[in-house]
Amino acid sequence: MSSSSIDYDYLRSVVMRNSGNQVDPSRDYLFESRLQRLLRDRGLQSLGQLVSALRADAGPGLQRSVAEAMTINETSFFRDTPTFDLLREQLLPALIASRRDTRSLRFWSAASSTGQEAYSIAMMLREHFPLLAGWKIDILGTDLSAEMVERASAGRYQRIEINRGLPARFLVKYLVRSADEWEIAPDIKRLCRFQQRNLCQAPIMPESFDVIFLRNVMIYFPQDTRRQVLLTMHRSLAPDGVLFLGLSEQPRMDSHWQTMLTPKTVWYKPIR
Repeated sequence: MSSSSIDYDYLRSVVMRNSGNQVDPSRDYLFESRLQRLLRDRGLQSLGQLVSALRADAGPGLQRSVAEAMTINETSFFRDTPTFDLLREQLLPALIASRRDTRSLRFWSAASSTGQEAYSIAMMLREHFPLLAGWKIDILGTDLSAEMVERASAGRYQRIEINRGLPARFLVKYLVRSADEWEIAPDIKRLCRFQQRNLCQAPIMPESFDVIFLRNVMIYFPQDTRRQVLLTMHRSLAPDGVLFLGLSEQPRMDSHWQTMLTPKTVWYKPIR
């Protein structure tokens, strides 16, 4: 086995241990491109030097930085429109009716990246459900990457990010121009909060959520890690709550999740 193969094996183990993501050996080439900035910041010349630094440093900081750099942060506003249509037209009205006494709704955008999903939920609530103005609305976004959490909390986006999925009328109503960027308006931003959290290592969420978005997160998780994460979601979701996964993902846990099919999308209901 060549030295580079040993390096790749070690890097894959670091990513797996710190994020739960399983990097297939056929995708080893991604280490070269995604770790370049980390190499520069650390004054390192090669992946071999990085592996040596990782072996010498037993602390979690550098290992976590490698795992974060290898995490795919792909998102957009109102990504997968049928999901938001179903939530707006059918699922949310039912939840609102059942929460009329507590007047509270809680959402969790797991692996929220730069925050567009969480802010999309907030804008949808403001636009289509004015009756919730007096309710307690809590939208939590979590991500493995501290950099992504910082960006999401700032709520500032480039034109290319705004052009991906955001309706023009929402741009005018819910964002404010700031130099070459657009910033989420305070009324929308105050509904959302963001935290750094590793879904594979985090303790059980003490809160109970009504809707959880866990979309396109588990694609590269091994089966046992997927099960662990889905058990956490099951414990964190209200008995009548809603779980959304990516279109190519399935729980495969018939004892815990009931698949709810619609003409254009799918969602999952917890089985108690």
